[in-house]
Parts: sequence; C-alpha cells; structure tokens
Amino acid sequence: MNIYVVMKRTFDTEEKIVMKNGVIEEFEAKYVINPYDEYAIEEAILLKNKHGGEITVITVGGEDAEKELRTALAMGADKAVLVNSDDDLEDGDECSTAKVLSHFFMKNEFDIILGGNVAIDGGSGQVGPRLAALLDISYVTAITKIEINGQAVTIERDVEGDMEVIETSLPLLVTAQQGLNEPRYPSLSGIMKAKKKPLLELELDDLDLDEENAAAKTKVLEIYLMPKKEAGKVLKGEVHDQVIELLNLLKKEAKVI
Repeated sequence: MNIYVVMKRTFDTEEKIVMKNGVIEEFEAKYVINPYDEYAIEEAILLKNKHGGEITVITVGGEDAEKELRTALAMGADKAVLVNSDDDLEDGDECSTAKVLSHFFMKNEFDIILGGNVAIDGGSGQVGPRLAALLDISYVTAITKIEINGQAVTIERDVEGDMEVIETSLPLLVTAQQGLNEPRYPSLSGIMKAKKKPLLELELDDLDLDEENAAAKTKVLEIYLMPKKEAGKVLKGEVHDQVIELLNLLKKEAKVI
C-alpha cells in the first residue's frame, strides 16, 4: 500500500510567540509538526503495520522544515519529500499548497493520503479537501476511526459531538481528528535511523509548475493576538433595574446593540 502523509510545520502554540507589526517574529518562535498531522502520521504507521506498504511524508515549505520531516521519519515514516517553495511561494496560501501537492501526486501512485484536520496556525482545514478535489478522489474529514479491507474503507468521523459512519473506497484522502489514536514519541533508535532515511527535495520546476500557476488567492493583512479578557460585572438590584443596566452596558460599553 502506498501511504502518504501531508504534513505542515507550524509554530508551537505552547511556547512564547512574539508579535511585531502584525507578523510573528519567526526567530523567536519554536516550530513543531502540526499536532493534528501527528495523528495522521501515527495512523499511517498503524495502517502500514496492518496492511504493509510504504509511508512517505511530504511538506511544502522552506528548508527549515527538514527538521520536522526528520522527526516524522523518526516516528516511523519510510521516506520524506520537501517541496521547497521559499523562493517561489513566499506568500503562498492553502490554495497554493493544494496546487503544488496535486502536481506531486499526479506524478506518483498512491492508495491513501492522510493529513491533519486543521493546522493550528491558520485553522482553515482547506488543504485536504482542495487537494482531493484537484485529484478528483473521495475525501473524508475529521476521522476518528478507519478500517480498510481490500479496496473498501469504513470510516467513523466526528460530527459536532456525534458520530457518522461512512463507507467508501481507495484511493482516498482523509484528515485526522483528535481521538483517532495516540501519536508516539520518536525512539532513540528511530532518531538514529531517520538520519539515513531518504529525504527528497524538489522545486516547483520539478513538478512542471511555475509561480504564476501556484499563486496565492488570498492575502493575510494582519495577525494579532486576542485582547485580554476583562473581569465580568455582577448586576445587582431588582430584575427590572438589572435589565436596564444590562441594556446600557451592551449599548455603550460592548457596543453590540
């Protein structure tokens, strides 16, 4: 089975993030594998253990992403691919990423593609569905269980606190939700083996793609932190008086009415 995992390098939200002029100071930030992508990597390993095959993890980004790719290899992936977009897609978006990935997969055979349900930096959840649409294959998002029997696939997915069961077939793209599994930590032997595993670096030209065809369709104007939450107010007195005071606060302070 040809198993692929689409991975993203994201900043660690549990570490200090410095903002300046509406952008994140990258040299101050710590970067990790997008946590939802860790579920995808772990599920790929479980699928390989059950069905055999090979796991390739792929990311679109700069050379700095090699560290996270090596971590994925240390977890148990067999190969890694870095599509270096630093020079051509510095301001790329989800549409750009999906377009680049689609050109890669059009040149490579696959049975299943896994990815995280969302990335914790942007949170759009668009890359997976966009990629599946470009490849004209079925996709299921936010999965919490997957069973493969030949070409038939049975999936359970989270639907606003409830569960939905879907039957589909390979080839397929799925995105992983929390609860699908428990991602493993790389072992010492895995870290040592990862240093010798193949990591292929590609440019857009290698995918018969140029900057114009992969140009972003959106533009980030500003990134900012949420304002600190102020202490709540306790209204006292008769209910009638409380209602009047509440209306005044909503109109003059909160300015929502």
